[in-house]
Amino acid sequence: MSERQRLSAAVEAILFSSTRPLELRELQRATEAARPDLEEALGQLRESLETRGLMLQRQQDQVQLVTRPEVAAEVRRALRPEVAGRLSPAAYETLAIVAYQQPVTRARIEEVRGVSCEGVLANLELRALISEVGRAQAPGLPKLYGTTMRFLQLLGLESLQELPVPASVGAELDTSPVSPVEVAEQRALLLSGRERTASRNA
Repeated sequence: MSERQRLSAAVEAILFSSTRPLELRELQRATEAARPDLEEALGQLRESLETRGLMLQRQQDQVQLVTRPEVAAEVRRALRPEVAGRLSPAAYETLAIVAYQQPVTRARIEEVRGVSCEGVLANLELRALISEVGRAQAPGLPKLYGTTMRFLQLLGLESLQELPVPASVGAELDTSPVSPVEVAEQRALLLSGRERTASRNA
């Protein structure tokens, strides 16, 4: 086994054994690998998993191994995990705003939705679908929200780059004003992605 193969195998073993997403710096510390070598190992691992039951999920500097949506039904039947309740339409709408506008403040979300979102945001945080990703440089330093690795699992995506792009918004998702029509379209895209994942798992 070459050094490159050994590093890729070590990364796979670490991620397989972990019960949570790992930061790249944690993998570097464990493997004593330079960042470029680690990135290469992750690329090799991603390629090697393309026809297997696991896939490598990545969000910024966090990575984890998860089961592919295509085989989730078999895994669920074997392990019978606890299933959380369904998300409400309001939760999906809020989640869509966070997904397509992140990082985004609660004030911005409420501006778009036109209603208070405190309870919905708390519910999404409790479900580990969104989390605080920083603080806005504004009075009071309000929280900035972003999606999580669990969000990628919900949609069956490997990364945020796979999010479907609403035709009405195009490439200006994170900066352009958002109309109710655009929010509805974003919510519909999330729901359709969730339904496609569910149909593959049925």
